[in-house]
Order: sequence, then C-alpha cells, then structure tokens
Amino acid sequence: MIIAVLGIGEAGGTLARDLIAAGVQVRGWDPEPRMIPDGLDFAASNSAAVSGADIVLSVNWASVALDVATEVAPVLQPGQLYADLNTAAPQLKRDLAPIIEKTGALFVDAALMDPVPPKGLRTQVFASGSGAKTFAEKMTLLGMPVTYLDREAGNAATHKLVRSIMYKGVAAVIMECLEAAEVLNMTEYARAQMLKIIYDEAMIDRFVNGSIKHAKRRVGEMEAVVEMLNSIGVSSFTSQASIKRLKEIMGKRK
Repeated sequence: MIIAVLGIGEAGGTLARDLIAAGVQVRGWDPEPRMIPDGLDFAASNSAAVSGADIVLSVNWASVALDVATEVAPVLQPGQLYADLNTAAPQLKRDLAPIIEKTGALFVDAALMDPVPPKGLRTQVFASGSGAKTFAEKMTLLGMPVTYLDREAGNAATHKLVRSIMYKGVAAVIMECLEAAEVLNMTEYARAQMLKIIYDEAMIDRFVNGSIKHAKRRVGEMEAVVEMLNSIGVSSFTSQASIKRLKEIMGKRK
C-alpha cells in the first residue's frame, strides 16, 4: 500500500511517521515541511506524491484545501481514496467531493476528533462520503480507529464542529474564570468549583494548555463553526467569543 500525505506539519508529519512504522510506503509533500520523518519519500509536488497512491491524506489548512484538491485532481485515478482531514465547514467538504469524484476517485470527509499528537495514528476519526466505508476498513487495519458515518460529504465535519461549539466554549470559560481567580487570589476555590462539573483536574489543565498551544488552528476551527451556524440560522455568539479569546492568546504569544 502507498499512502500520500499532503501537508507535512505537526499532524501530517506525525501520521506519516506512524504509517511508516506500520510498514506503509508513504510519499509526502509540503512547500514548508515542519517535520519530515525518517523513511518518508518526499516528493517534488502534491501531484507527484498523489500519483499512483492508494490513499491520499490531505492534512493542510482548510484555506488551501480547495486549491490542493484542484491541483491533484488531474492525476487521480478511479478507485483511489482522497481523504480530506482538514477541519473545515461542512459546505467546503461538499464542494471538494465533486472535484475528486469526477476523476473516478472516491472522496472521504475525514474529521480528526482529537489533536494528532500524542495519539498519532490512533487518533479517533469520523468519516463520511463516497469512499468513507472503504477508508474505514483500510485505515482501521493500520491502527487508526475510524468511525464510518455515511456517504454524505460534510457529515463528518458537522459532527466535529457541533462538538467544537461545546469544547472550545468550555475552554474559553475555564480560562476566563482562572484568570479572574488568579487576580482575586481565589484560584484554589475556582478550581474546586470547576471540579463539581468536570470531575477531572487534569482535564482543566488540558483545556487551558490546548488553547494556548493550538490557538491558531482552533481559530480556523471555530471560524468553520461560525460558518456552519450561520448557514443553519443559529446564533454564533458564543463561538465568536471563543474566536476572540483565541486571537487574544495568539496576540500575547507574539
């Protein structure tokens, strides 16, 4: 089996590393790779990486997902699986599907349900789209826990973003509460109140640390949430506040 990984950043590089360890031949490309694991066949372009691959994993920013799919479409062949793992609004996934499927290849809307590090290939994935069932079968054998939803592109993205409303909203509230408590010398009290709801002190720290470490990526994720909510006529007030909070974090890190 040959798997192409488009986007050799933190997530793509980690997945490539684990796939290589699982005995898979992996080709990859990125204009600015962040981590190139040992054993990766670094191609000359996205198209060169994709040509002849059994499965293609697009692990880029949502902002370039359409461009990448359009770029590689001319070299795709019937039966190939093209999985878009970018966190994006459901409509973008639906826009990607026909670009891939008109070549005879099968499209997979693949939603990474957790940060890839530290789980790597064992990160939980939800999958929908024309190639999702086959993708789930093949990737599960390699160690990736894939939940097959249905053949509707955009459904996996919807599942992830609905959860993101709650997770990122809770993270923003926790950080605001802890900052206020620190100023008021009430940190111990505040954490005790949180434990009445969260039940896991380590989880409190993960909410905070994850928001700080992945602020830029989560801004994109929550912007996709807002796009989804606006498309269905639901208020995005809290999600927009989460974006503002994450941007404040990014500003402090500069």
